[in-house]
Amino acid sequence: MFGGDFPDPFVLVAGGRYFAYGTQSADVNVQLIESADLEDWRYLGDAVPQLPAWAEPGRTWSPAALPRPGSGGVVLYFAVRHRAAGRQCIAVATADDPAGPFVPLTEGDGPLVFQTDRGGSIDPSPFVDADGRPYLLWKSDDNAVGRPPSLWGAPLRDDGLALAGPAVELLRHDAEWERPLIEAPSLVRTGEGAYVLFYSGGWWESAGYAVGWATGPAPLGPFRKETVDGPWLASSPGMAGPGGAEVFADAAGAWRIAFHAWTPPRVGYDAGGRRSLWIEPLGFDGGRPRL
Repeated sequence: MFGGDFPDPFVLVAGGRYFAYGTQSADVNVQLIESADLEDWRYLGDAVPQLPAWAEPGRTWSPAALPRPGSGGVVLYFAVRHRAAGRQCIAVATADDPAGPFVPLTEGDGPLVFQTDRGGSIDPSPFVDADGRPYLLWKSDDNAVGRPPSLWGAPLRDDGLALAGPAVELLRHDAEWERPLIEAPSLVRTGEGAYVLFYSGGWWESAGYAVGWATGPAPLGPFRKETVDGPWLASSPGMAGPGGAEVFADAAGAWRIAFHAWTPPRVGYDAGGRRSLWIEPLGFDGGRPRL
């Protein structure tokens, strides 16, 4: 596994190789690593060396990639600070190759998603349904203005560069174990036809951070939480505060789940910790996930 600080991982499979994108570290906006086997990783540097002109560096989070239909290109979604508004929003960049460099989209000359009335928007995650229709999921950043956050989704245009319909609220923060927030959505359609929505809850810089899941009949729900009384993936020996999970199919078509976690006892950056990359096999029994 990659042992460096690599929060909010997203793994893209392309040409039999794996490209993983991670939240900002130091002056690297979007971390990018590459592997042939999900074990040994090579650091490629910054996937987005130049941010949009309206963005402020220093808070570039949770990148996620979507291959563009009909071409060999890739769309990259990421959260970034809007300089004028001082809030997080979701930007778009494109590249011809998963290794980048990704160039910010100039169409519209602004964010793809920016819920200014809800404190901003973060944690983009694309999903492509069985019929090929793409969607984007994200979190409204309400907790930045002292309100409970929610998870949202909307259909994407076929090229992935714009929303193609109104945003729909998918889940709200309401379970005790999730306090003070939920975030980091990731949607998967299982081989049994079930739609499973994974999400993180709790405070990210603590051992209480964890992963829950919900089910629904369609990509935009309605969704029902299955982890009301407690999380599905939580701290265990050698791993603290797992979260920022993204589900993907490996080169053989098997489900995997990528996430980050602290290594005890160093939980939190002030304690000298780092959020390392974890990748585990994932299965489903009757639509219920299992590690």
